[in-house]
Amino acid sequence: MDKDYIVKILDGCDFYTIVGIQNLIDRCLVTIIDGWDKVHMHDLIRRMGREIVRLESKEPWKRSRVWHHKDSFKILTEKNGTETIEGLVLDMHMCPTNSPTNSNEKVLETNAFSRMHELKLLHLSHVKLNGCYAEFCTGLRWLCWLEFPLDSIPTDFPVGNLIVLEMQYSGLRQIYEGTKCLWSLKILDLSHSHSLTETMDFSYCPNLEKLVLVDCTSLIYVHGSIGNLERLIYLNMKDCKNLRMLPRNICMLKSLETFIISGCSNLNGLSIEMLRNMDSLKVLETDGIPISELWLERSSSILDSLPCSLVELSLWGCNLSDDAFPIGFSNLSSLQRLNLGNNPISSLPNCIKGLARVDELSFSECTSLKSLLGLPKLNDLDIFNCISLEKITYQSSYEKCSTGYGFNYNLVEWEYRYKLQPIGSVDVEMINLLGLCNLLESMAPIRMHTRWRNLPTADPIPVQLNNNVIFIASIYRDCIFSTFFCGNEVPGQFSHKSRGSSISFTVPLLDNHRTRGLIVFVVYVNADYDSRIIHPNYESRIRVKNKSNGLRGSYYPSHYGIPGEGEDMIWLSHWNLDDELQGGDEVVVSVTMESGLLVKELGIRLVQVQQEENHNMMSISTDSSYDDRIWYNYGIWDSDEEDKREEDFSSFVCLPDEEEEQQDDITVATTTGSKNSGGLGGWKVLAACFCSLSGRKKRPSTSPG
Repeated sequence: MDKDYIVKILDGCDFYTIVGIQNLIDRCLVTIIDGWDKVHMHDLIRRMGREIVRLESKEPWKRSRVWHHKDSFKILTEKNGTETIEGLVLDMHMCPTNSPTNSNEKVLETNAFSRMHELKLLHLSHVKLNGCYAEFCTGLRWLCWLEFPLDSIPTDFPVGNLIVLEMQYSGLRQIYEGTKCLWSLKILDLSHSHSLTETMDFSYCPNLEKLVLVDCTSLIYVHGSIGNLERLIYLNMKDCKNLRMLPRNICMLKSLETFIISGCSNLNGLSIEMLRNMDSLKVLETDGIPISELWLERSSSILDSLPCSLVELSLWGCNLSDDAFPIGFSNLSSLQRLNLGNNPISSLPNCIKGLARVDELSFSECTSLKSLLGLPKLNDLDIFNCISLEKITYQSSYEKCSTGYGFNYNLVEWEYRYKLQPIGSVDVEMINLLGLCNLLESMAPIRMHTRWRNLPTADPIPVQLNNNVIFIASIYRDCIFSTFFCGNEVPGQFSHKSRGSSISFTVPLLDNHRTRGLIVFVVYVNADYDSRIIHPNYESRIRVKNKSNGLRGSYYPSHYGIPGEGEDMIWLSHWNLDDELQGGDEVVVSVTMESGLLVKELGIRLVQVQQEENHNMMSISTDSSYDDRIWYNYGIWDSDEEDKREEDFSSFVCLPDEEEEQQDDITVATTTGSKNSGGLGGWKVLAACFCSLSGRKKRPSTSPG
């Protein structure tokens, strides 16, 4: 549970809870889950504690805690509870004789609790009680009664000492008949009470700090006294679909920090002044409510008038267009988390660029979004199902953040990650290095597969992205370049070959040369490929492992070529390893293909250059931003024992349907550092090109950066 929640309950039980929890943490008996402030106890520790309680007595009713539903049911049925019991749990559905299918469900008596004078913690589920409540657990601090059966809490119900009252899924129509003082109550949770039509007079619970009315679908009225709750810090009325108005004095909630009205689809007439005056408001969630219908004002600067104390703002599905945003969020200097998902915006609002502290942005389901240009520094970015998104750039140098993505079919440029571009504009040295310079005009369409769907061949370039056409592209991401096309054998110039899916070799020692990378040449065949079958152990992947220093890298393309039945295909990949391979190193390269695709032959060619040659001669970056610092942080090598998976953001393209035998001899950069270029002799080129850079790198501890 939440630490704050526990503290409130146990403080009411006369514990020094803050000190006590810290003592338990120091003794490693409980932990606090980072980022969630949740208190967690390991199952073995809990089992040990329960064993200590079990040893208190052979009779369950003489123990301080009763957690077995069978024991609780027996105690209440036989009415032999004692003053020893401080906590009790009973779920009637967990008792065999009181299963949901049993029509003769046992109804217990309220006087079964009359002798439990020290009972402070009570958790009931699906329990029905008959009788008077005058002597029912007068010392309770926490009462959680799921599916409370009555339509109102009885007037004789002893609630004077309650700190927390939870009655989720109750049958309540109103909380009380008449008035009832709950001076100690701090948390009231009536979520999913679908019959509740109105709230209580809050003047009788002046110390309330947390009010939860989630999914109270019949609630139409909130008592005006809510504005008098000076200590209320959390108010959640999510999915109260029939709630139409809020009291105007809600603006008097000066201590309110979290205000959630998401899904209140019939709510209208909320004045911006109500929010602006909430000086402590940190979290505001209005998901699913069209802004034009929510606010009384019709000003275009509504969003610029929000309280400056906000730390988290969620406007998911509020029908916000590009012109709904102000020039700047100058007043939201404390904002850290912003959710603009499911809105018809087409670009990054300029006002977001000025949010200095924002570190979490969500644009999920923004299907009209085309560009995110000038993103600020972030820790989390969500672009899931942004199907029209084409380009992402940043204000400053990129620092890796957690990203939620998927179904971003048109994303062709992601700064510091990859860039799609016509194959003809790829760096000339890379084209020459791979021997593709004479093949550009002869490449024909091939069938490609993505993890999201199969994509057909497309028209030849030039094409327009807004027509949703896939085009010839090269992707530069973390120093790996890949392409797929038709072919059936490894060229003779590849010095290391294997009739299988793996190959081992030793890096040769050459004077005045250094190894800058390697070229992987894979020939594979369609044995029985079925795009409907997804098997996580058979994803297309290239692995490179340096056995001499323990470094390893993996590359998973998100798209790959699918040969026709019985046909062969080539996967050609260049890895810029930046001197990670030294003379004498033992290296293993292995390839795994999707289920139904089999590797027939594997070839490896080392790229070695003379020491005196320019350091950037073999660079495959077309953007000056791909400097050494980025390479150190986001390359492909990792020294951990297990491969660390990083999804590739690669894409593919299709060329005109042409077939042509290539007669030119292949001449790529040789192990002696020559820079000759030419065609790929002996390769029957029928394919489109797919080029990608992807992976993960972690420099060894002995390297700089």
